[in-house]
Amino acid sequence: MPIEKIDTLVVGAGQAGVAMSEHLGKAGIPHLVLERDRIAERWRTGRWDSLVANGPAWHDRFPGMEFPGDAEEFVAKDDVADYFEAYAKQVDAPIRTGVDVTEVRRNVGRAGFHVETSKGAIEARNVVVATGAFQCPVVPPVVPKDADIMQLHSYDYRNPDQLLDGAVMVVGAGSSGVQIADELMRAGRQVFLSVGPHDRPPRSYRGRDFVWWLGVLGMWDLAAPVPGAEHVTIAVSGARGGETIDFRELAAAGMTLVGRTETYTDGVLKFADDLNDNIAHGDASHLAMLEAADAYIARNGLDFPEEPEARTRLPDPECMTNPLRQLDLADAGVTSIIWATGFSQDFSWLKVDAFDADGKPDHQRGVSTEPGIYFLGLPWQSRRGSTFIWGVWHDAKYLADQISIQRMYAQYSGPNDT
Repeated sequence: MPIEKIDTLVVGAGQAGVAMSEHLGKAGIPHLVLERDRIAERWRTGRWDSLVANGPAWHDRFPGMEFPGDAEEFVAKDDVADYFEAYAKQVDAPIRTGVDVTEVRRNVGRAGFHVETSKGAIEARNVVVATGAFQCPVVPPVVPKDADIMQLHSYDYRNPDQLLDGAVMVVGAGSSGVQIADELMRAGRQVFLSVGPHDRPPRSYRGRDFVWWLGVLGMWDLAAPVPGAEHVTIAVSGARGGETIDFRELAAAGMTLVGRTETYTDGVLKFADDLNDNIAHGDASHLAMLEAADAYIARNGLDFPEEPEARTRLPDPECMTNPLRQLDLADAGVTSIIWATGFSQDFSWLKVDAFDADGKPDHQRGVSTEPGIYFLGLPWQSRRGSTFIWGVWHDAKYLADQISIQRMYAQYSGPNDT
């Protein structure tokens, strides 16, 4: 049986793969998108039930299609998945679902790559790795897997009824951790929240959403993070119409805040003595955004409403003035731990020279050091917004342009060619 051949193979049909297909199609580049599950599968089955997008509908979308309904709303996860399915149909994306890519190797002595899949081999001149930034849930090796307590990653959390009766420890205070902790507390659970270093932007300020402020202040387009801030946790929420996260407010409502989770011994978790420092860092990032926004308003002579309450701060709760350094889980009635501790990426199936000494993609704006291999959807691929819906669309356009340029050179017939 002859091997199927294609100019460009895109691996993954989430937001990155759909965006890549649109731009390849516009450029007239023959391509195929392979997805092992369904289009935008992670939005359906890799999120908790009540999740909504962290940005409003007018912002968190592709330029070629609006979400139905109110442009200011925060779209539910299943509606986001439906949006990408509809977008793929709109751009006539050649997506083949239920196909798992198991290996990619460079051809020997000729251009292109040999790709092994669960449905047979394919040869492609280019391969775009659009598998996203959130592939493999990371659970720190703190509490043994066989410990007598329920443990799950935020990827596997769905709703409070999924958990055992009792109190819950949530580790990680980024968007996922803080939203899950808040949902559990509203469901009547006693919640302990382990808070690490984070930024805490205002959800909105002076009549504009946080995403708008990042845009006009040029923060989405930052080409590189501040050193050491590549993976800074952002505490922001679109729940209940969008809310500014306030850890003191959560504590006042009954949540117990603790520092970073460090060790576990005989049923006892121990925490770093950094809770107040972490809260202070988040407060500083919040105020810095307000100051930058005020300066922008003054500089441009805008008549935006004043919002002095944005700087109001509740008194420090007891869990901050007298922070816990350890917690006996059984004594505290904790029966479940949710690890909202992020994701790693798995590129073990890529048998190509496209990685640095640490095993990370070696690339410039997604163009890898291995000619013909491209990455899409990486954190800070070209800018701060690269892992967001609108950001990945712009990165995909750049990659399609680069592939078009290489096709032009490859198709050139020189004066001495025969």
